[in-house]
Amino acid sequence: MRKRPTQPPTLTETLRAAVNESPLSFQALERETGVKRQVLMKFAREESGMRLETADRLAVYFKLKLVAST
Repeated sequence: MRKRPTQPPTLTETLRAAVNESPLSFQALERETGVKRQVLMKFAREESGMRLETADRLAVYFKLKLVAST
């Protein structure tokens, strides 16, 4: 039986991991990114998503980029 290829992590999963693995507090991330602490906390706890513009800010801060998978 063939195994299904594993899917790369989604943008949401990648951003959530970056937020959760950051050594900075939510307050410090808010200062650095301009993303409200409450938004960061709810996103990190998987209680809500975020707007694309907000995801852009975090991606720039964490030096993440979106590339097409082959």
